[in-house]
Amino acid sequence: MIDRLHRIVGDSGMVTDPAATRVYECDGFTLARNAPAVVVLPADRDEAIAVVRLLAEAGVAFVPRGAGTGLSGGCLPLEASVMIGTSRMRAIREVDFANRRIVVEAGVVNLHVTRAGAEQGLLYAPDPSSQSACTIGGNVAENSGGPHTLKYGVTTNHVLGVEMILPSGEVVELGGAVDDVPGYDLRGVTIGAEGTFGVVTAATLRLVPHPEAVRTLLAVFDDVEDACHAVSAIIAAGILPAALELMDRLIVQAVEDAYGFGFPTEAGAVLIVELDGLEAGLAEQVEAVREHCEKTGASEVRVARDEQERAALWKSRKRAFGAVGRLAPNYCTQDGVVPRGCVPEILRRISAVAERYSLRIANVFHAGDGNIHPIILFDERNREEVERVLAAGREILEACVDLGGSVTGEHGIGVEKIEQMPLLFSPVDLRVMQELRHVFDPERRCNPGKIFPTPGSCVEVRTPRRQVPS
Repeated sequence: MIDRLHRIVGDSGMVTDPAATRVYECDGFTLARNAPAVVVLPADRDEAIAVVRLLAEAGVAFVPRGAGTGLSGGCLPLEASVMIGTSRMRAIREVDFANRRIVVEAGVVNLHVTRAGAEQGLLYAPDPSSQSACTIGGNVAENSGGPHTLKYGVTTNHVLGVEMILPSGEVVELGGAVDDVPGYDLRGVTIGAEGTFGVVTAATLRLVPHPEAVRTLLAVFDDVEDACHAVSAIIAAGILPAALELMDRLIVQAVEDAYGFGFPTEAGAVLIVELDGLEAGLAEQVEAVREHCEKTGASEVRVARDEQERAALWKSRKRAFGAVGRLAPNYCTQDGVVPRGCVPEILRRISAVAERYSLRIANVFHAGDGNIHPIILFDERNREEVERVLAAGREILEACVDLGGSVTGEHGIGVEKIEQMPLLFSPVDLRVMQELRHVFDPERRCNPGKIFPTPGSCVEVRTPRRQVPS
């Protein structure tokens, strides 16, 4: 099999040395690891088709992988010995400025899509924190979000169509080059399927005009709860920022030590507020945001003086996870969602969890849409501490569901949150979803062992928040 794969992709498309395959043993969720036997890196669509058809002929399971920046173990090779990486598929096939769309292969880096449209004043709105490294194939698999989700939406709001190789080797086009395609929205159901339907090789993406004007503010608060109240006040006033991001003291200190932006390290929390749109009226919005922040306890509100300062501020925010390495050898990032008004309560519960399990937890998250990212700090060499981290993570996600939220906003289920799926979905719900998966992958050879609890696994059965009508 390895010889036949080698004939398809050549030397540069094969990784078989055990020392080299260890690079692919996990994604950003490092608590689960398993190296594949072989990594195949097709350079284009034809090579990818040939690889998948060969594996179908042999009945071999496989796992697709993009850049490996995921945070839930979605590309972990659990029950598949072959990994198909799309990182070499980097062609931008078409840029249609007139219709504001672009066709790119799965290995194109997210940020490079925006750069391709920049000369015509266009950008690709979804901007995960890993924007400079993550690729479009992985973004489609996880339905990735980012800081600007509040105003612009997540990946599915900007993907018109996908090209995908089914596990049988058949190539399908889902969606198209226009907004509304007749029939079932198979494009939509594929986005966020976490690579369990097939290998996405290309996508047609929507580009949007770069806003005429942008203002970015940094509001400083003595505590996190005051910052959360500011978020609610801004939204309640009818103002829709492009982004509303919150960082607590622990994260602020780490980011400032790493990047020296000028964050006030004594602050309990800082709020990043970005407003964009027409120049006319933007100054009034800035003053309104300043007023709401000051009324809810902000000790200082700064406005970025120029594009350079704005870029430095966002660079610091998007690299916050990297700065966490200054706080602990390892970290585990959760990805729950709660209604926006419940953010202060979920933060109180996170604090209680940290105290109960004797762990440090830092918080940096998309406050505008209630998508929290508590970062649990630990040392993986301490196995007892690892067990406490896993237990703390489960409790945090249970609290999110209890408050009317979800166990994931953008990181996906992967292997990390399988046990929490019954908190949200009834057995009937889960069965229907797996029947849908069966349509695309009847033999379950594509990314097996992900998303759904397996029969006989030790999953606590509870009454889910969503109920099937009797």
